[in-house]
Amino acid sequence: MTAAGVVPAVAAALLLVLQLHGATAEWSLTKKGTVVSYDERSLMIDGKRDLFFSGAIHYPRSPPEMWDRLIKQAKLGGLNTIETYVFWNGHEPEPGKYNFGGRFNLIKFLKLIKDNDMYAIIRIGPFIQAEWNHGGLPYWLREIGHIIFRANNEPFKREMEKFVRFIVQKLKDEEMFAPQGGPIILSQIENEYGNIKKDRIIEGDKYLEWAAEMAVSTGIGIPWIMCKQSTAPGEVIPTCNGRHCGDTWTLRDTNKPRLWTENWTAQFRTFGDQLAQRSAEDIAYAVLRFFAKGGTLVNYYMYHGGTNFGRTGASYVLTGYYDEAPMDEYGMCKEPKFGHLRDLHSVIRSYQKAFLWGKQSFEILGHGYEAHNFELPEEKLCLAFLSNNNTGEDGTVVFRGEKFYVPSRSVSILADCKTVVYNTKRVFVQHSERSFHTSDESTKNNVWEMYSEAIPKYHKTKLRTKEPMEQYNQTKDTSDYLWYTTSFRLESDDLPFRRDIRPVIQVKSTAHAMIGFANDAFVGTGRGSKRDKSFVFEKPMDLRIGVNHIAMLSSSMGMKDSGGELVEVKGGIQDCVVQGLNTGTLDLQGNGWGHKARLEGEDKEIYTEKGMAKFQWKPADNDLPITWYKRYFDEPDGDDPVVLDMSSMSKGMMFVNGEGLGRYWTSFRTLAGQPSQSVYHIPRAYLKPKGNLLVIFEEELGKPGGILVQTVRRDDICVFISEHNPAQIKTWESDGAGGQIKLIAEDHSTRGTLACPPDRTIQEVVFASFGNPEGACGNFTAGTCHTPDAKAIVEKECLGKDSCVLPVVHTVYGADINCPATTATLAVQARCKVKKKA
Repeated sequence: MTAAGVVPAVAAALLLVLQLHGATAEWSLTKKGTVVSYDERSLMIDGKRDLFFSGAIHYPRSPPEMWDRLIKQAKLGGLNTIETYVFWNGHEPEPGKYNFGGRFNLIKFLKLIKDNDMYAIIRIGPFIQAEWNHGGLPYWLREIGHIIFRANNEPFKREMEKFVRFIVQKLKDEEMFAPQGGPIILSQIENEYGNIKKDRIIEGDKYLEWAAEMAVSTGIGIPWIMCKQSTAPGEVIPTCNGRHCGDTWTLRDTNKPRLWTENWTAQFRTFGDQLAQRSAEDIAYAVLRFFAKGGTLVNYYMYHGGTNFGRTGASYVLTGYYDEAPMDEYGMCKEPKFGHLRDLHSVIRSYQKAFLWGKQSFEILGHGYEAHNFELPEEKLCLAFLSNNNTGEDGTVVFRGEKFYVPSRSVSILADCKTVVYNTKRVFVQHSERSFHTSDESTKNNVWEMYSEAIPKYHKTKLRTKEPMEQYNQTKDTSDYLWYTTSFRLESDDLPFRRDIRPVIQVKSTAHAMIGFANDAFVGTGRGSKRDKSFVFEKPMDLRIGVNHIAMLSSSMGMKDSGGELVEVKGGIQDCVVQGLNTGTLDLQGNGWGHKARLEGEDKEIYTEKGMAKFQWKPADNDLPITWYKRYFDEPDGDDPVVLDMSSMSKGMMFVNGEGLGRYWTSFRTLAGQPSQSVYHIPRAYLKPKGNLLVIFEEELGKPGGILVQTVRRDDICVFISEHNPAQIKTWESDGAGGQIKLIAEDHSTRGTLACPPDRTIQEVVFASFGNPEGACGNFTAGTCHTPDAKAIVEKECLGKDSCVLPVVHTVYGADINCPATTATLAVQARCKVKKKA
């Protein structure tokens, strides 16, 4: 059988699947007077149980110009709810001075959710963690006398209640709560308190009871939740956060519904971390395990992570946040994660009547095999979840007289308790891989200028003390940087007699990184890591007879975001000595120290058009520490996301047209020797067609001429499916009012589809193999059972088309099914490009 003969038939069957899975669900929308309540089974809208598929999208982590597109894309992914924290330190940076503009326009974000006919969950906290600077708590709280964060402590409770009531009133004034016709159906007070409960003991329970009573007293007319709890005071609903809440969480309040407020779609990363991934299959498995046990709300954390712009990331956290979410940092769909979960949502919702109102039962079918059933006999409705919880062990079970194949660690959904309509391990959506393209427009006139920060000396600093001062008390979270400087006199007898011996400065610090200078000469850099509470800067240096000047630029890569001792966290120099002198170790800790908070460039806003005019710039040189660089560039053509490739630089901050893009740290390498992040998002909303000002502050050593302005696409699309993927595919549609599914067609073949983004066609087949290929999209390799005909067959079927459907059958590709190592797998990578103009 040839490919040409097989594909049209498969495509027809596939179209029926897409008609079901691509359809937009009809959600129950709020209106004035909407009542949001709950019973032991689910949240209820006007007395009707419902299912809630939610995705976390944090408004400050994307510019407002992106919000509507992100929300619309989330809805296409089968979500009916958007969840976000409320960011206290963003909204009240100074006591009583509020900010609701730009990226912090919470009301605009919520109105867009409503305009897209979706629900909203707000997590007021007001402590949020979120890998956000200081856990969302304003720095000025630390300066209130006798305050203890998140405790039965009057100073903290007073400020917390003031902010919570302020936010609630603002939302009420804008009619944002569901009873007012707004989108908000749930609100959170406190956040993951169990993480610090050991530090609070009895007083912690009193604080939680107070927080719950205070929240309920605001009278918002919707339920309140507390995340990562097994119980919660009064009518507040406890919820789960984690990867596998269906198997790891026990809800002790049996009269309350099972809600999952954080299903981690990957893992947040810090500088130095390897790539953190979580497969679409594992996420889907976890969701169905939770729903099989009666869960009715799942929130994907994150659904779109976005960017930690400026200085908003917590200690060591990457500027790109949760890039491995179903929508990546730039808002593009990450396949197969996005599509596989979209299909899951469609299937569950199409049979929700049995699920929400049916009688529940449970059966053990064997070691690690379970069936969870939901039945309405009077309406002949039945839904079953078959689980294989064994790792690495596929198997067949007998359920109600029929045999079912269930792959390892997977769940199958059985419509009518007899027909498989979805399995978490069977991924039929395509994969995608990003590619980066250097912009021709932005490479023109790649001319850089520079200005180097002055290195302060002890006698010229205004704040001088005997010992080094604590860093956060000086910067007050307005800057990452604090200069420490001291000076001392050496005689000729103090210096080493041997020329091969150099004095060594040793500095112990509880900050995050440090740059050292001796007599204005660059000595080196040092750093800690997320795991280390402190580090030692230890570098050789050249000293001289007479007065020697030492200057250390200490930097904090964000403030800590969690922990019972958060208010007490300190940073800066703890100890400083010089070793290797002829007269022994010189202890500088009590020598007298000068301090200067912030950089001169920060104070004068060198990164803006107005501020840069205050400085004398000169042609740029490479490999200079503490140096500002600037150039202009034109916006790349098209609408693909724009990024900076910072691989030629080391550590610092980035600005475009005065907007802070965040921190970069490419010199902090992973164990594999690669930067944790080398490309950084420039939202197009920050750009203008011509003459964009790019300003970089480089702390260490870098080559600005190597910085690239690029666009990013997901034009590399892939299929990776085995012919042995068991069980037939059946295509279903809902009958509408009854909520039942009826069979449209049955397809016993296995096939994969490739579909380009809009306005693009498949113009290259990069890789094709049938047999035992290995790797992932963008990095496939042929195995020992590779068939050489695969690429030509795929090219014939796919080149020049918007999409194509490929059979996964060994005979089509002339593959040897008896090859000892074969997995009978088809792997294809194709590349899409803009359609050629006629």
